[in-house]
Amino acid sequence: MKGNFHSDEWIQKCVFDHYQESLDYFHKQNIVGIFCQGSPNYGLDYENSDVDTKLIVLPSFDEIAFNKKPVSTTHIRANEEHIDFKDIRLYMQTFRKQNLNFLEILFTPYKIVNPDYAPYWDELVKHRENVAHYNLYRAVKSMKGIALEKYHALQHEYPSKVDVLAQWGYDPKQLHHLLRVEEYLMRYMSGESYEDCLQPKDKEYLISVKRGLYNVDEAVAKADEAMKHITEHADAFCESHPDEYNKKTDELLDFIQYQIMKKCVSEELKNA
Repeated sequence: MKGNFHSDEWIQKCVFDHYQESLDYFHKQNIVGIFCQGSPNYGLDYENSDVDTKLIVLPSFDEIAFNKKPVSTTHIRANEEHIDFKDIRLYMQTFRKQNLNFLEILFTPYKIVNPDYAPYWDELVKHRENVAHYNLYRAVKSMKGIALEKYHALQHEYPSKVDVLAQWGYDPKQLHHLLRVEEYLMRYMSGESYEDCLQPKDKEYLISVKRGLYNVDEAVAKADEAMKHITEHADAFCESHPDEYNKKTDELLDFIQYQIMKKCVSEELKNA
């Protein structure tokens, strides 16, 4: 993808490695697919970037029959890259909640989809803009929530960020996330497509922010300004838009989930 430091081939190879490691935990038949998340999807991958992924998994017949808790956990690889394991039933709910961090997998070029489920997944991807606009009110609320999370993380003393805070007095990566979400939100509310919003207009600037463009006072001022801007516009948007969802898209999500789960269970029982 244009703007990324690493090649498309390198990123896809990382996704493949994640998939291979996931097979230690799930049977191939119980994997819908694995999808890149984060900076490579926005063209903001740089020299220090790694690759994180999301794996959509399917429950076995026994897990459904005995009402076992759906899978939702994060696997940390030896190189500290993350693979999020999540049941398809929970994943469809994240789509309905309009979580920006989950919707992006419908748009990533870096993925591996199980051929058995590809026709259904492709149908979902064909309607991905509808899914990303399933509920405008929830989408904007979700983006504001993500922005607030990044804002509070700017100078939070997480154990993993001790060295970063000692060097900069704040976390440049969190500031770049906040500014990216701010731009995304403004463009989304103006009616741009999700696919276009996903690509920042000035990628070099955001990467320079991630590298530590600002001193701590400048960074805090930038963050305060961005959060004020986001809050003002998001609140105004939500006041003028009802909390309503698109029924056709809701039916599509149910249909895709049903067909994929049905195929998985049918194959499992046939081979039992």
